[in-house]
Amino acid sequence: MSTWFVAGASRGLGLELVKQLLTRGDNVAATTRSASRLDEALGSVAHERLLPLELDLTDEGAVTGAVTAAEKRFDGIDVVVNNAGYGFLGAVEETAHVEVRRMFQVQVFGTWNVLRAALPSMRANGRGHIIKVSSVLGLTAFPGWALYCSAKYALEGLSDALAGEVAGFGIKVNVIEPGYTRTDFLKPPALALPENQVAGYEAIREMTEAHLAMPGSQLGDPVKVAAAIIEVVDSGQAPLHQLLGSDSFSLAQTPVQALTGDIEAGRKLAFSTDIPSPES
Repeated sequence: MSTWFVAGASRGLGLELVKQLLTRGDNVAATTRSASRLDEALGSVAHERLLPLELDLTDEGAVTGAVTAAEKRFDGIDVVVNNAGYGFLGAVEETAHVEVRRMFQVQVFGTWNVLRAALPSMRANGRGHIIKVSSVLGLTAFPGWALYCSAKYALEGLSDALAGEVAGFGIKVNVIEPGYTRTDFLKPPALALPENQVAGYEAIREMTEAHLAMPGSQLGDPVKVAAAIIEVVDSGQAPLHQLLGSDSFSLAQTPVQALTGDIEAGRKLAFSTDIPSPES
């Protein structure tokens, strides 16, 4: 039996993960904006090993209190899953300051709050596992997804650095990068749109309509995705970056190839900026 702290648990992938963990007998501390909504969503799933934590992840004090409550209730935390987040589809020009700030407060600052609260005990115990649910859009980017991608790219960098920082303490880190998964992610409020649209971005309007019509047709099975996350933790053998979904796997190839091409194409200019060594 392990104890999991799951941030963002009342819908979608987080909810499915909580259900599977409770069903198999793990302890779960689950954060949500609405404990009643989480309770209703769990339905007949046994709740005796569940600690629902109603809080705003951007409130550092509240997050610290929630982590402390989970550690006290279950005598420590083995796995932290940062899953909270939402999508945003709109052009850079039409994305308001308040929309940018909110995205980073939830996706980046909220994650940082959880990590700062959970890591001290993990370090002291010499073990632990951090799972960050990112997206294939943390590896590649498309027009209209700039705000969402920028937050996911930030989390990818955070996770890469964190993995190196905590490996010596016996703490593992994995970044999960799913493709399109059949959850409510592409439905409001999980998908936000700019309050003030700018004329001229017809292609992004078309993309928005296509994504709003997509629910129910995504390739990814949330049950299998949640099970895969559990497997990543149980096996301890997954790569730092774990893609999930054939679409995610395919989409990730393009930026790798493009970056490799850019590096090679810029080789001559890159080397031209070095200060010559005395021997040359």
